[in-house]
Amino acid sequence: MAISVRDEGSKVNSDINVTPMVDVMLVLLIIFMVITPMLQKDIQVDLAQVNNPQQMTDADKEDALTVAVTRQGDVFFGRDMLKDPATLTDKLKDRLANRVDKRVYLRADARAKYKNVVDVVDNVRAAGVDDLGLITEQKRKPGAPSASGAQ
Repeated sequence: MAISVRDEGSKVNSDINVTPMVDVMLVLLIIFMVITPMLQKDIQVDLAQVNNPQQMTDADKEDALTVAVTRQGDVFFGRDMLKDPATLTDKLKDRLANRVDKRVYLRADARAKYKNVVDVVDNVRAAGVDDLGLITEQKRKPGAPSASGAQ
């Protein structure tokens, strides 16, 4: 009578299969690479820095009317570039016609020419805007860590 010995321990594979995890991570990476540029909804400008900025949480809403002035003097209404800043008054009048809240937010580059910003403010006021908010940033304190965490 022979005893049969089962050697199942030698068949056990202790290696971790990471291929499915790598596949999932690559898919997530691709999704984030595609979506990240879409998250930026405003024109990129270097905002003026002030000591005590007032919080304007309504400026982040989807239906907020924003006007941007870049360093080169280009004027954007939302994401649309205006070739002639004088057309801003008509565009604002059209958008404000059926709104109760006639508030517009101005994002002006800190190095934009003062004349360009004043012209935009005049055009916004000519459209009958009740409230004009200038969006700024908190001034960084010396010695405080920057946004990247390095000094």
